[in-house]
Amino acid sequence: MQRQGWLRNRRLQEAIRQYNRGRARKVWPHLLLKLMPANRFNGFKDYGIGIGLRIPHYTHIFEKKPVVDWFEIISENYMVDGGRPLATLDRILERYRVVQHGVSLYFGSAEPLNREHLRRLKALVKRTGTGTPWLTDHLCWGSVDGTYSHDLLPMPYTFEAAKITARKVREARDYLEVPIGVENVSSYAEFHMSEMTEWEFLNEVVERADCGILLDVNNIYVSSRNHNFDPYEYLNSVPAERVAQIHIAGHSKFQKYILDTHDHPVIDPVWKMFEHTIRRIGPTATLLEWDDRIPSFDDVHAEALKAEKHIHAPVAVAL
Repeated sequence: MQRQGWLRNRRLQEAIRQYNRGRARKVWPHLLLKLMPANRFNGFKDYGIGIGLRIPHYTHIFEKKPVVDWFEIISENYMVDGGRPLATLDRILERYRVVQHGVSLYFGSAEPLNREHLRRLKALVKRTGTGTPWLTDHLCWGSVDGTYSHDLLPMPYTFEAAKITARKVREARDYLEVPIGVENVSSYAEFHMSEMTEWEFLNEVVERADCGILLDVNNIYVSSRNHNFDPYEYLNSVPAERVAQIHIAGHSKFQKYILDTHDHPVIDPVWKMFEHTIRRIGPTATLLEWDDRIPSFDDVHAEALKAEKHIHAPVAVAL
């Protein structure tokens, strides 16, 4: 599979050269749709539309065996020595592809990575069949002196923070031996000491770490409303070639702020941002998050599949 991805990347580069020479312009959108999705940051895998694996849906999944492109699992839920969580995961792996998504590596915390956490995480990577093609966690901090907040806290956007964060991402990737994508988080506070915008900080980290991006479109929308910036400026600044995966989700609107609650359908402005993203970067593995007030499996899957019409939108030539 990786060989196929490598060949596809070579063909994409040749298509770009042909386009720049004035050739093959009529078939350019078709070429991009076929060649763009996979890259080295998602293990050269062509995954489609997935949903999060959640306990309320276990019975439906095992009894009905629905057709799903892939499931995203929260790594920490399965970093145990045995019992029902791993037994359930093994049953899922018999039929479905999974991608691991973490919530507590805390790349942005000043302290070193937790070695025991990494050991358990690597054991889970090895357990998931041929291994999760890529692994994601958040661009945030959340621990101090070994005490964990269990929250995804925003970072000061400074060059020093970017340097420390990128070093920890590289360390985790080298130890886990799997591509890593960092996710932009929703935020509700800003630091006066910041030296750049959030998207500039994201770019600084991923370039220094040479890692991928889990681009959460809903988080960009939420933060743009909370901090009054143009979400499309953010989207247009993200390096397209580094996007390994996309998140979409619903949120809750309050009087003075928007909260990333993952308990509603995706709203139209977020779908429009998602389509804009696909036009820039090409079809990319997309995951719908729904983590609270979870409806039936069929309802969640139907909401996720709405992404299909946007994924097949024409792709822009300028990347």
